[in-house]
Amino acid sequence: MKTDDFKKDVSLAVKGDAQAFSRIYALVYEEMYRTAFFSLRNEHDAADAVSETVLDAFSSIKKLRSEDAFRSWIFKILMAKIKRKQHEYANAPSDISEPEYEKVLQDEFKFENIELAQAMYRLDDEERMILSMSVLSGYTGDEIAKICGIKSSTVRSKLMRTKEKLRNYINA
Repeated sequence: MKTDDFKKDVSLAVKGDAQAFSRIYALVYEEMYRTAFFSLRNEHDAADAVSETVLDAFSSIKKLRSEDAFRSWIFKILMAKIKRKQHEYANAPSDISEPEYEKVLQDEFKFENIELAQAMYRLDDEERMILSMSVLSGYTGDEIAKICGIKSSTVRSKLMRTKEKLRNYINA
């Protein structure tokens, strides 16, 4: 979709056009799901987080002030959903199942190396979120900082340390 078409659809969505909202959502769904999946390590919870995000975004899109801000705005909503779910994990009994990386990586993302999935599991929630937003979704450090509400320099240093951790986990 061209930039002008995207902005037009965002503008229409802000005015209540459900089909326009559907078109712009379709452009970000995969990266939202990947970010949620690698942050939450569970395909059902990831799908739930994305669904809740879409419902909230659709019901509040009239508050969006700039067509250019749509992606960061919807990801900010997604990050809040992910953090809430992670908080639920922390307070839940310890019967949380093993992560589903292997199945999803083989079926959907076609990664050759399962060691990457296992290394991702060893990262903490924030590290997985920043890494997935950067590597899988292509966000810059400044964009991630804005979405997550942290300093750009913090994002860059955490991303660098996280990548080094992954290298060490995989090479161990």
